[in-house]
Parts: sequence; C-alpha cells; structure tokens
Amino acid sequence: MSQDSDLLKVEMRRPEGASKALCDAGLGASSQIAFKMVEYRVMTRRALLPCAAMVARLARAMPQARVESLQVISQQPEFYHGWPTLTRLHSGELLVTYSGGREAHVCPFGRVEIIRSSDNGRSWSWPETVLDTPIDDRDSGVCETPAGSLLVTTFTSLAYEDALKKADGWDSQRLARWRAVNLRAPAERRKELLGTWMLRSTDGGMTWSAPYRVPVNSPHGPVAASGGRLLYAGKKLWDSGRKVGFCESTDDGVTWRWLSDIPARAGDTVAEYHELHAVEAGDGRIIVQIRNHNTANAGETLQCESSDGGHSWSAPQPIGVWGIPSHLLRLRDGRLLMTYGYRRAPFGNLARISEDHGRTWSASLVISNDGAGSDLGYPSTAELPNG
Repeated sequence: MSQDSDLLKVEMRRPEGASKALCDAGLGASSQIAFKMVEYRVMTRRALLPCAAMVARLARAMPQARVESLQVISQQPEFYHGWPTLTRLHSGELLVTYSGGREAHVCPFGRVEIIRSSDNGRSWSWPETVLDTPIDDRDSGVCETPAGSLLVTTFTSLAYEDALKKADGWDSQRLARWRAVNLRAPAERRKELLGTWMLRSTDGGMTWSAPYRVPVNSPHGPVAASGGRLLYAGKKLWDSGRKVGFCESTDDGVTWRWLSDIPARAGDTVAEYHELHAVEAGDGRIIVQIRNHNTANAGETLQCESSDGGHSWSAPQPIGVWGIPSHLLRLRDGRLLMTYGYRRAPFGNLARISEDHGRTWSASLVISNDGAGSDLGYPSTAELPNG
C-alpha cells in the first residue's frame, strides 16, 4: 500500500546549461523561477519488503519522488528573479509572488511581482507589479486567508548602496542606471522606507492596499491556522537585536501583534537565526523551522515547537538536515512536507516528509540537483486537488 501526492513546487535556481524549471520556486544566475510537478510517494514498510525480519530493520518509511514535469515560468530572462512563494487559492488558481525586475542578487531594482496560472501550472500569466518602492523590494511571501483575502509580504533594503560606493570599473550605462535609482527619493526618504511590509487584497489580487508595516519578515510570509488565526514566524530585520519571534492576526491580516520571542539555543545568538517558516501540525502543535548561521550546526535547519498556540517555544534544535531555508506545508492527509535549498555540490533543492507531526523527518528526496552554484533555493510547494 502507498500514499501518493501530486504537488507543485516553485524554486529559485541557478541553472546550468539549458534552461529548465521546477514546480518549486527558485532563483538562478539568469534569475529563473522554475515550476515542477512532483509526485511524492511514501511506501509503507509492508509494501517495500515482504520479509518481516527485514521490515523490522527499517527505521522509517522510505520516500520517493518522481518529477513529472519541469518548466521555466519566469518569462523575462533578462532579469534576475528571486525568493518566490507559491500558493494555491481556494478558487483553484495558482499564484507565485517574487522579487522581479532585478539585475543581481543585490541591486536597487527589485520590485514585488505576481504571476498566475488557472490550469494547474501548465501556463502562466505575464507578471503584474504589486509594489515598486524607490529602494530594493526583496523576498516575497503570499498567503490566502480563510476569509479569502490575499496577503503579500516583502522587506526593503539599502544594501545596494554599499555596492554603488565601490563601483570602480563599472560600465557607464550600468553606473548611470544605479545612480538614477537614488534620484527617485532623497537619502532621508530612502531610510524611512526601510521596513518589513505587507499588502492586502480582498478581490483576488485585482487591487491591493497600500503597504503597511508588520513586526517581522520571513521569505514565505504568514500561514493560515485553525480558528481563523493567521501565524507569522519571522525576524525583526531592522530593529536592534534582530529578535526572532511569533506574531498572530485575528482580523484577517489587517493588524498583527507580537505574541512571543523564540529563544536561542544554549550557545547561540538569535541574531544568527534567519528566514523562519511555520506550520500548524495535525496534532495542534506549531512547528517553526529556522535558517541557522550560528557556529554549531551552521548551514542547517533548526526546529522549535509550541504546544500552547505560539505563546511559548522549545529551544531550537537540529533535525539532521543540512540545507536552508525551508518551506513547510501540511498535506491533506496530515503529513508534513518540508522543501529546502541544498547549497553545496550537487547544488539543488530537496524535500523531506514527516508522518508524525514533525517529530521526525524522512530521508531526503531530490527534486533538483543541476544547479551551477549556491545562489538558489527558496522552494515552496502547493498540493493539487487530486492529492
């Protein structure tokens, strides 16, 4: 017996050789976003081995992944597209939001864009610009609320200014483009625009609110939970101390309140925790995974948990996963799926499945392994209606 699930994965990837794309969203040298149709199959021990003695030696189910299709969905190869998030709306439409219009990983041109698919990812719309501030608009997450509103997140950055100060040897056209960006707003206004932002739509993304500040940011944004709550695990990017913590909204994303700090593991500092993502498990616990840059378990995903709705947290701990950052999805059958970037050779994107509400994770499933370098990842996943 087996459990099958067809999922869509969007990833950021740096492709090597010919252009390809995944059902995960990712970033690459030519800023491609890839879309991949993947079947995740977890075979039971009974199906794998008829011999009871051999079955007893299997510590966990052995997952398999079959990539059914692969396509590039970013239709502007001249740009660098980064940090995408995929979601499937209640209407059945697929929506990807990302930082588009870019020249490089760090540049002044980033803007928040969305693309849509109404045929389960076979074709995609031309990008729509949701936000384009006078400075760099970066990682973008998206969430559909239980009430049907859309929430898009991003953060703004002035990191490109350091690169501009060191622009020796640049060709004149590139230098002129970068300098022109700073003419969109005076220096004081550019600093005022630094922040962690959200936009809200109540008409399926046809119109959007003005951007409003929220307490935290993380690449894939908030998630919907039981009881109409919206949960947002993230980092206070521009505050001193750069705390990580947990926020909630009970009014459809209009306002957010800081609910709790996520503590540091002994020997760690929270300043080295980044790019969090949360999911509500089937047993009611909230699972948060964290990109770790502390010396212990550097480059690994750490995990912490709350059993009281996010009011208190266990200390983050390693789960045996080298790779960052992760996206979490609860499947309709109750299993959890994590997808994440693998930033050493062979560069690519991997996935793991948990059948016990995040207490343990399967061996890795290879979704892609053809990256040309480490500037890739940020996969996110959605489940199709056929399961």
